[in-house]
Formats: sequence, C-alpha cells, structure tokens
Amino acid sequence: MSDDLSREPASPSSAAPQPAAPEQSAPELSAALRALAGSGAAPAPMAGAQVRRRAVARRRRRRTALAGGAAVAVAALAFGLTSALRDGSDARPAPPAAPATRSAAAPAATVDLGSRTLALGGRSVPVSSGKESHPTRTGRMTVVAKYRVKRLTSESVGLGQEYDVSLPWVVELRGPDGRSNFILALTYAEDAPGVRDATRGSIGLRSADARWVYERLEPGAVVTVRR
Repeated sequence: MSDDLSREPASPSSAAPQPAAPEQSAPELSAALRALAGSGAAPAPMAGAQVRRRAVARRRRRRTALAGGAAVAVAALAFGLTSALRDGSDARPAPPAAPATRSAAAPAATVDLGSRTLALGGRSVPVSSGKESHPTRTGRMTVVAKYRVKRLTSESVGLGQEYDVSLPWVVELRGPDGRSNFILALTYAEDAPGVRDATRGSIGLRSADARWVYERLEPGAVVTVRR
C-alpha cells in the first residue's frame, strides 16, 4: 500500500498523444470556397435566351428610331424647298375661287300698278298710285323702315311746297338708286285705292289695309313694283 502512495502522478507530457485533424489539399479547399461563394449569389433574373431576345429587340428599336428621325428630316427639307419655290418670282398665283351664286330673295309683296293691287301673304288689297304728273317708280325695292305716323313733305322728294302731311302706317321702301318711296294709309282719300290714282308717287292704301300691310312687312323684305 505504501508503494502505491509513494508513486507520483503521471505528467501531462506522458499522456497519450491525440490524433491530428486531417489536412485538406489545395484543390479541395478551392472547391469548397467556390461552393461557399455560390451559395450566397442571387439567381439570374431570366434565362440566357430571354436576355438575347431583349438585346435584339433593343437593337431593332434603335434602328427604327434612327430611320424615323431621318424620315422627319427629309420631310422638313422637302417642305422648306416647296415653300421657297412658292415664294419665288416664278410661282404661279392660285386661280381665283368661283364667285358664290346666290339667288335673289323672292319678293314678299308685289304691287301691280296696272290693276291697282298689292299682293301679300295670299291676299290682295287695292292701291292708289301716283298721278301721270308724278308717276310711281317701278322696280325691286327693299323695306328699310316703318313708322306708325310719319310727316311727309314734298320737299323730301324734290317737289317743292306741294304738300306737307302726317300719315299713319307708313312703310319706307328704298330702290337700287337710293331713293325712297312709301306705302301708307291714304287718309285724305279713302275712296281712291283701287279706283283712281291720287298720290304724288306713293302707294296709298285704305287705312285698315295699310295697317295690315304695316304689321306684316319687316325691314329687309323685298317689294316689287311693276306696271
């Protein structure tokens, strides 16, 4: 027993050696590093065939854009040359447009001095016109104004001091020569219309007929006076 206690414990250097980790060769280490790097790489967004198709499409778009720009430039050049030729001294003027044809407005009323009548709106009323010494002018005339009562003097028509009267239901007419005539109520000779001529050139009507005509003829209407 004393022999066992007198023995010293074994030192660490005397312990059994541990097996060393196996060393990796250089090719194996490189392969391991490549695998480690590959594991963290992002996957390609599309297949190689798709990438090629997109590249081809981009090239086609560029060629189309270049061709379009060239076409615009050629068109602008052609327009400039055409404008220059038109502005030159040899340019021919464009032919004048054909004048627009417009039919004359149909007369709203017709005065027939031979039969002493005025036709308007499907109705015919008797009239009295100018005497032989002061005949009523004929032709196409236009209504330019209307007066419920108007003072008429012979001076206004170049007849001196022959008359000065105020008459109702007056329609003023104007001919191509700029001279005026009148359709009016012949209050001083109500029995003359349709029977005899009693005016100095005006177209006289009975008062009721003059008012009826006054209410239906508007400025701009055409009145034809004929024999």
